[in-house]
Amino acid sequence: MFDLTGKVALITGSTRGIGLAIAEEMAKAGAKVVISSRKPAACEKVADELAAKGYETLAIPCHVAEKEELYKLVDTALEKWGRIDILVANAATNPVYGPLSELTDEAYDKIMNTNVRGTFWLCNKVLPQMEKLGGGSVILLSSIAALRGNGVIGCYGMSKAAEASLARNLAIEWGPKNIRVNAIAPGLIRTDFAKALLDDPVRRQRAEERTPLRRVGEPKDIAGVAMFLASEASAYVTGQVLVADGGEMIS
Repeated sequence: MFDLTGKVALITGSTRGIGLAIAEEMAKAGAKVVISSRKPAACEKVADELAAKGYETLAIPCHVAEKEELYKLVDTALEKWGRIDILVANAATNPVYGPLSELTDEAYDKIMNTNVRGTFWLCNKVLPQMEKLGGGSVILLSSIAALRGNGVIGCYGMSKAAEASLARNLAIEWGPKNIRVNAIAPGLIRTDFAKALLDDPVRRQRAEERTPLRRVGEPKDIAGVAMFLASEASAYVTGQVLVADGGEMIS
């Protein structure tokens, strides 16, 4: 049920962290993988490393807040492989920490344009060709910040709540075309995004103690959820936000 042989997966923000872990696991499952992030060198490096292991990859740099670049990303992938069966919208930004009362218009625009509007554009570009294929799976990366308040990353949480809502609405619109759209809401994961917290022993211990599994998540933990949502194992799952946080939200 988890075999992705013959599928093409396009994954944004896939040169590090969660996106890279997803790309690696989907490649292992047989998918052809499109590697994408802002920096061309980073894309080429990851694509070459996966290709050296025998996986089929394609490196396409893209700034997801730029519509022309997003469209070029999709068109280039389709020119190469003729299809996109799995879309993972992982790329996101959060350039500021602090209260919403201090958030500048520029920071607000950067967060919402990258995390929400870019994802919206990307889905509208990819889903019509999925319809022609007879179906597909779309996975949006949300966050537990979308489900609860936070005093320092409020706008990021707003953007991730919008992505969760986008998944539900797209699921309704495209379900009749056999296209499933879901979101993942990770908790604290060992990535560059969480580096400042994890480098502080006191704060890291506090985070681990409030999580029933008593550990910080690893990128591969989220990749496993993405594999489920991308494969036939989740054939009857759509419009959902799957929380993967070690139980933090229930405690």
